[in-house]
Amino acid sequence: MGTSHPSASPSCGGHFDFLIVGAGISGIGAAYHLHQRFPGSRFAVLDAMDGFGGTWWTHRYPGARSDSDLYTYGYGFKPWRGRSIATADEIRAYLGEVIDENGLAPRIRYRHKVMTADWSSQEQRWTLEVARTDSGETLTFTTRFLWMCSGYYDHGQGHTPQWPGLADFEGRVVHPQHWPQDLDCAGQRVVVIGSGATAATLIPALAGSAAHVTMLQRSPTFFAAQPWAHELEAPLRALDLPDEWTHEILRRAHLARNAEVVRMSFEQPEALRAFLIHETRAQLPEGFDVDRHFNPGYRPWQQRLALVPDGDLFAAIRGGQASVVTDTIECFDATGIRLASGQHLAADVVVTATGFNLHLFGGVPFGVDGEPVDFSRRVTWRGVMIEGLPNMAYLQGYFRSSWTLRVDLVCDLVGRVVEHMRAQGHAAVVPTLRGEDAGMPRLPWIDPDNFNAGYVLRAQHRMFRQGDRHPWKHGMEYPEERAILPGVRPDDSALAYY
Repeated sequence: MGTSHPSASPSCGGHFDFLIVGAGISGIGAAYHLHQRFPGSRFAVLDAMDGFGGTWWTHRYPGARSDSDLYTYGYGFKPWRGRSIATADEIRAYLGEVIDENGLAPRIRYRHKVMTADWSSQEQRWTLEVARTDSGETLTFTTRFLWMCSGYYDHGQGHTPQWPGLADFEGRVVHPQHWPQDLDCAGQRVVVIGSGATAATLIPALAGSAAHVTMLQRSPTFFAAQPWAHELEAPLRALDLPDEWTHEILRRAHLARNAEVVRMSFEQPEALRAFLIHETRAQLPEGFDVDRHFNPGYRPWQQRLALVPDGDLFAAIRGGQASVVTDTIECFDATGIRLASGQHLAADVVVTATGFNLHLFGGVPFGVDGEPVDFSRRVTWRGVMIEGLPNMAYLQGYFRSSWTLRVDLVCDLVGRVVEHMRAQGHAAVVPTLRGEDAGMPRLPWIDPDNFNAGYVLRAQHRMFRQGDRHPWKHGMEYPEERAILPGVRPDDSALAYY
C-alpha cells in the first residue's frame, strides 16, 4: 500500500513524516516496521542504485552468497524457507517478497542519491538535497524524521591498495565489488588477492573453469567449514511444520551455535583456535602447511570468521584447481606479481578482494542549523542515534552475528521513541549528554582489541565515537543487546524532547 500523498510521485521531492536512506536489508526492514507501526504515515525510501538490495545489488561476482545463515540474517517477521546459506539471487528474491507482500514498492525511489542533509530547529525538520542520477535533476525532500539505513561501506569504490607497477600489468584487474559481467575466467590464470569472505566465496566459483586460481594473502584468515543446510533442516521439513515454526527452531539453533563460538572466542580463544585449525587440517592434503596459511596472528573472531559451505574452498585446494600463497607483494609487472620472497605469480586476471571502504552514513554531509556536523566529535546513543542530532536514527548491524538481528531490535526501539515523542506532543528528540557525563572519555567506535578488521581500522578517524558507559555505547553482541534494547525506555534521561 503506497502513500496517497501528492509527494509520492517518483519525479518530485516533497515532505514526509519519515525518510529512509537506503533500500538494502536495513532500509527494507525499517520500511516494513514503519508500515506496520505507523500505517497512516507518509514515508519514502531513497536509494542511489538502480534497484533494491544494497550489498546484494552491488555484489554480482561469481558465487556471491551470504556468509551468515539466513535463519538469523533473514527478518524475524518473515520466515526463510531455503537452505541456511543462500546465494545473492536468493537473498534478493527474499527481499523482493518483503517489498511485494507489504506494498512497499511505491515508497521506494531508486536513482536518488542524497547529497546533503540539514536540520532546521526553526522549521523542526530535515532538508535533503537529492540528485536524480538518471535525469540529472536536483530535488528537495523534507522530513520530520530521518533514518539512515545505507550500511557502512562505499558502494561506489572498493578498497584497492596502490601497488608498485600496477599500471604495467597487461592482464585484467577487477575488484569483486565492480565485477564486469563480460569477464570470462575460463582457462585463465587467476590470482585473488585477499583471503576474507569474498575470496572464500569467489575462489570455489572460479576453480571449476579457470586454468588455476591462486589465493594470495598477506596474512591468514580463520575459516569454518559448515554444511549449506543445518543438520536439523531435513528432519524439520519432513514433519511438515508451519514455516514459522521451522524458521523459529532453526533460528534458535543457529543463534545457540553462534553464541557458543563467540563465547569461546572471548573466554577460550586458544581452544577455539586449536579446534578451527584441527578442522581445517582435516580438509587439506597431508603435509599441507596449515600453520603458515590458515593460522592467523589475531584471536578467533577478532576479525570475521569466513564461512566455507561444505568445505568448497578446501575441496578446490585438494583437487589442485586452487592454491594458497602467503607473502607480500613487491610489485606488479607485465605478466603478474613479484612477491617479497622472490616468487613470481603469473596471472591473466587479478582480482583485488582486498575489502571495502567504510562510508559513514553514505558519505552524506550533515548540518544542524547551518553548522557542519563532525561525527568524529560526537558519541552514539546506544548505536541508534547520534549526540546532538535531532530526529535522526541509523541502522548498523553486528560483526559476529547476522547483521539483520539488529534491524528488528533497533526498529522496535526507534518506533517506541517516536510514539513517545508524539504522545507527549513533542516535535523533536535529540540525544544529549547529561551532567554526569561531563568528562566522559570519547572512545573509538570499535575497540581494536575487540575487532580489528582492516576496513574498521582504516576509517576510525572518520567515525563517531562512543563513551565508556551506557547509553553512550555501540553494542557489538546480539545476546547482550537482545536483553538490553527492548528494556530501554523512551523517556531515557539522555534523550531531550522539545
